[in-house]
Amino acid sequence: MNVCILGAGAIGGYIAARLSQQGCHVNLIARGETLTQLQQHGIGLIEDNQPVQYFPVNAVAQASDLPPQDLVIIAVKEPALAGLMPQLRHLVKPHTRIVTAMNGIPWWFGAGLPGGSALHLEPLDPHHHLSALMPAEQVIGCVLHMACTCPTPGVIQHKMGNRMILGEALGGPSAALDGIANLLTGAGFDASTTDHIHKDIWFKLWGNMSHNPISALTRATTDQIISDPLTRQLSEDIMAEAQQVGTRIGCQLDTTPACRNQETLKLGAFKTSMLQDVEAGKTLEINALLGAFCNLAQQLGIETPFASTVLGLVRLLDRQLL
Repeated sequence: MNVCILGAGAIGGYIAARLSQQGCHVNLIARGETLTQLQQHGIGLIEDNQPVQYFPVNAVAQASDLPPQDLVIIAVKEPALAGLMPQLRHLVKPHTRIVTAMNGIPWWFGAGLPGGSALHLEPLDPHHHLSALMPAEQVIGCVLHMACTCPTPGVIQHKMGNRMILGEALGGPSAALDGIANLLTGAGFDASTTDHIHKDIWFKLWGNMSHNPISALTRATTDQIISDPLTRQLSEDIMAEAQQVGTRIGCQLDTTPACRNQETLKLGAFKTSMLQDVEAGKTLEINALLGAFCNLAQQLGIETPFASTVLGLVRLLDRQLL
């Protein structure tokens, strides 16, 4: 099987290292110093405070150096995806299965919703280029429950968790889905499958869509956000709006915003990914975490004043970082 991971950062690198460790031939698209390190040493992995171990990968700068792939795992943040279209056109053919190991709402989310809707999310795919190249029929959604960092180019430090939930973008079981889950399980991941991946994406989004932008705007960790009564209420108001939208699309949530905040509080002084991007001066994942949600709600005729206001504020912040 030809396997390519698009994204040699913390998550993509961790998946590559685990697969390589189990003897899988892994192709990685990389650039700059990361590419040099991968070509010279392989992918480095630090686990359980042990010394770094290196595993071989085939690292290339251009997808044109590779044949079409059987499996492409997309492990980049949403703002980078449009710029990678030339690479994807070389990698993805009609037989290719695509796993989206990404934060937030993916471009294909509007297809195959449990509630029976079929909606196009313009903020994520304004010209339909992504859905044309990677139709939902070829996509397997993935929700990650793990934390990794990239202390130096080409070296990954695994912090916690190894759970992956996978499901066909259009729902239901498939032999391909089972095969990919087995591949990842063999590489040491706690990989499971579901017939309704939209629900798992929505549940993870639920906390991220409120805590991420608030943390970016305030530079506060999640425990600080939840400990202040006003920012806690704002996060819960956003989550309440998401509950309403989720119910409409068949992604009901079986808990309350207050309970979700109490679970998040157990993480302590946690820095969200968006706060880390602010500190690093990187483009923010606004559309995947909030913009697509507001667009989806608008198409359904549901007002989201709290989420929309925070969306406007964080958009202005993002422009100041560029």
